[in-house]
Amino acid sequence: MNEFHDRTSAGRLLAVELARMELDKPVVLALPRGGVPVAFEIAKVLKAPLDLLLVRKIGLPAQPELAAAAVVDGERVDIVLNDEVVAWAGLDKETIGALAQRELKEIERRRRIYLSNRQPTSVTGHTVILVDDGIATGTTVRAALKALARRGAAHLVLAVPVAPADTALSLRGDVDDVVSLLTPQSFFGIGEFYRDFHQLSDDEVLAYLREASHFASSSEEGEVDHSTS
Repeated sequence: MNEFHDRTSAGRLLAVELARMELDKPVVLALPRGGVPVAFEIAKVLKAPLDLLLVRKIGLPAQPELAAAAVVDGERVDIVLNDEVVAWAGLDKETIGALAQRELKEIERRRRIYLSNRQPTSVTGHTVILVDDGIATGTTVRAALKALARRGAAHLVLAVPVAPADTALSLRGDVDDVVSLLTPQSFFGIGEFYRDFHQLSDDEVLAYLREASHFASSSEEGEVDHSTS
């Protein structure tokens, strides 16, 4: 199928759609690692801050692939429950808290590597554009959106190159806008829509973040022309 050459080309196409929306005070948050190249192109065109939103699924002890909750890093840590799974498994707050601690350690490791423990960008009063390279089930994205809503985002936009039609529809209740270039009825995996869907390294993520900080600073000083070719 291969609708997109790579994440960069998908990000450029999304940026065109988002620029038309004339969003107020946008902040772009990427879900690493795959969302970073997509979000980078959006932040560049919108001349917006780029940051990461670090989210970790909290799986059941006996079934780690089944999400009971998710822990979301940011201005404060949020634990978003999957109420149906929590009730079915009979989990109490103490158990969920203990499971969350393990995932928080991984979040802290990633923040240390990617952001040198820099404090997360505030979303209060801003238009927040949450970006990934695609959505399958939507569990992690839904947790992220709920956490951002709690933190006072003025307007929430979910921007992804591809998401199954039913998943995109189910997420509309959690956001103000969903921008998805492709919403196929038939969906087997995100990678089928990219020619290049390699797993990004930490070094690649860091390179994008470094460049984003440079063009953001230059934009504020009026030194760089960010028009796209």
